[in-house]
Amino acid sequence: MHIDIGINEADRAEIAQGLGKLLADTYTLYLQTHNFHWNVTGPMFQTLHLMFETQYDELALAVDAIAERIRSLGFPAPGTYSEFAKLTSIKEPSGVPSAADMIALSVEGQEAVVRTARSIFPAVEKAGDEATADLLTQRMQLHEKTAWMLRSLLEK
Repeated sequence: MHIDIGINEADRAEIAQGLGKLLADTYTLYLQTHNFHWNVTGPMFQTLHLMFETQYDELALAVDAIAERIRSLGFPAPGTYSEFAKLTSIKEPSGVPSAADMIALSVEGQEAVVRTARSIFPAVEKAGDEATADLLTQRMQLHEKTAWMLRSLLEK
């Protein structure tokens, strides 16, 4: 069925492609954060265990919002591990990192999501896609704040 939301198909496709990368980054960060929640150890266990849980709960909601925006633009959302592995900019660690490394890797992941979201803005602005701009702005604000809070844990 023809979609007429005031954004042409080529622009919608470009935005959806960018959002697919954002979805992959967000899902990869969700999985990494859940892994850290399960496997963190050390003197900050309780604090980090609860913090990672709060973060992965929020990321679970975010992947749904991003995927639904892609669908609203008229394109299928990527939804498999193999698709996410091809699209994500976040590298998975091997083994179980130390608690401090988990925090540092989480900072890197949060910042990667921000960079990916920011990279979509030129296409969004060109198309006048305010709904996607709003979603991206919200995601960037949350990930920038989370990265700041995580970095604060690493300060001596």
